[in-house]
Amino acid sequence: MKQWEKILVTSKQTLLDTMRIIDESSLQFAVVVDEDRHLLGTVTDGDIRRGILRGEGLDVPIAAIMNSTPTSAKSGQKHYKYKQLMHSKQLKQLPIVDGANRIVNILFMDKFDHSTNKNTVVLMLGGLGTRLRPLTNDIPKPMLKVGNKPILETIIEGFKQYGYTNFIFSVNYKKEVIQEYFQNGEDFDVTIEYVEEDKRMGTAGALSLLKQRPKEPFFVMNGDLLTQINFDQLMQFHIEHQSIATMCVREYEYQIPYGVIETSSTDLIKIKEKPINRSFINAGIYVLSPEAFDYIPVDRFYDMPTLFNQFIEQGKKTSAFPIHEYWLDIGQVDEFKRADNEYTKIFMKEEILK
Repeated sequence: MKQWEKILVTSKQTLLDTMRIIDESSLQFAVVVDEDRHLLGTVTDGDIRRGILRGEGLDVPIAAIMNSTPTSAKSGQKHYKYKQLMHSKQLKQLPIVDGANRIVNILFMDKFDHSTNKNTVVLMLGGLGTRLRPLTNDIPKPMLKVGNKPILETIIEGFKQYGYTNFIFSVNYKKEVIQEYFQNGEDFDVTIEYVEEDKRMGTAGALSLLKQRPKEPFFVMNGDLLTQINFDQLMQFHIEHQSIATMCVREYEYQIPYGVIETSSTDLIKIKEKPINRSFINAGIYVLSPEAFDYIPVDRFYDMPTLFNQFIEQGKKTSAFPIHEYWLDIGQVDEFKRADNEYTKIFMKEEILK
């Protein structure tokens, strides 16, 4: 079976089925076909995340969220023609069909272009790690070892696999431990610059310390997170939505341990016994466009939610990127132990398969 054939799905397959196929293929894309492989539509990772945000269930047929009018091209043309079409329409994938509109191939832009991603990654590493003491008495939280390496090293590897190698570390507490271990990043095949917080600045406020604002959209991420997020998908999502800022969000559910009562005036209308509520929470991973710097105050505390609220109040375009991949905020000892227990299964599965 050819690689592109693995991402063909039928219109009756569910959102969950398609999500798994996209994740397993790492091609960020699926093509919906009928039993004779006639092109019916396409599905991107972004389509799936927008469906989740709309409240679509994981069991809905993929036809409910697919793009039913995708761009395609007829077979038999020169490759540079396909490349021109993909550049003009900013496509990462292009289905190729025969005269009867049957899929015969799928082209991917990354097969044409092999440039390294230049987007900067800003990692916030200045926290005191108070809730993790005594583990953080002598080392900063990002340097705690989970599995066989510091949390921060795993974060770097996560970005590297998608070609992001330009890092800025915002440091404060026990900064010398981080600087001595990573230095300029050469030993890790990345480049690292440092900015030093001499007081609490907040995630957004610390950005005012950067010596030069990035010219392209850039990542901002807390240094105590472990995740399997596809950073290419996140960046593409931000660019496609033309947002000044994108926040990664995670669905969080909690059960009310009591019967919840609905009333109308003095009438009891309904009783919901121990209902489960679901909400999206801030996942601590962001993409900002360069113009975001115009809204960040200099040399004072400013957190990221405040910055986003400022954008919203001023009518600036902001986006939410839902995470369905592995994600864990290592804020307390129990979470640290959980991360250590899960590390081999989640982050070393490729080595295990070998």
